[in-house]
Amino acid sequence: MSSNKIVQAAVANHTIIPAFNIPYLPMAEAVIKAIVDENSVAMVQVARLEWEKFESESPEAVAKEYFKYKKDGYTLLHLDHVPAIDEDFKKVDYMDIIRRALECGYQSVMVDGSRLPLDENIATTLEVANLAKTYGAAVEAELGAVSGHEGSGIGLSYEELFATKKGFTKPEEATRFAKESGCDWLSVAAGSFHGAIAASTKHLKKPNARLDIDHIRTLSEVTGKMPLVLHGGSGIEQDYILRAMESGIAKINVGTEIRQPYEFALEEKPGDIAYAQEKVYERTRWVIHEFLRTTDNHDKLVK
Repeated sequence: MSSNKIVQAAVANHTIIPAFNIPYLPMAEAVIKAIVDENSVAMVQVARLEWEKFESESPEAVAKEYFKYKKDGYTLLHLDHVPAIDEDFKKVDYMDIIRRALECGYQSVMVDGSRLPLDENIATTLEVANLAKTYGAAVEAELGAVSGHEGSGIGLSYEELFATKKGFTKPEEATRFAKESGCDWLSVAAGSFHGAIAASTKHLKKPNARLDIDHIRTLSEVTGKMPLVLHGGSGIEQDYILRAMESGIAKINVGTEIRQPYEFALEEKPGDIAYAQEKVYERTRWVIHEFLRTTDNHDKLVK
């Protein structure tokens, strides 16, 4: 099953591909079971910060866990957020990480050059795209500043950010990026934000966010209907998500919404991994069925 064909099919069918982050390895089994039981198509993914700051260990460890439980036709393996410059403003050997992931079977990868000047972001993404093509893998990139992650915000309150559109993906840059970067999907900034990762704040409920639907629609048009991606999907008000699906958003990342049930379950019953997995399974099914309404989209997407 081709990641790119599935995401393109999501655009055509005005649905969305959930991509569930796995900061703890036992979450993978529960997430995959939920996807299959909802007759849905979704991604299992891991970001660099999740093996640096949580307990997913490495892209290889997540791949090993994924391939134990994967279900052909229902699940895909994606490498999320490998930054050129990370949330601590350190340079990252992104090509080494991405090459490792492609070697162990990731079907799509994301390079995040959004902290670089536009020319450098384009060049970085093109370098990754050229490599990924040799593996038959799709490439996601990011343009704009999706705020969140301590130390990586843009210095405004949420209401100020939304009103001023500071950090939002610029249409004129998106036009050029789509033509020159070689990416298949583009993560855009239009009102969402990443969850907290610091130990002192990661347990807090994410504040509600909304999306600038007109801005998303414009970005879809200027990129030639390239599939767009929302990061920071947890906490966005449902109506905005449903409208975004009609406006070009084809993939949405879900992290906090399923990570916190796992962590809270282990606080409640220390050491009981099965109980924590049960809570992740229940919440993942809720995200698919109640929030994103992608139950039974398998039959539309896999033909």
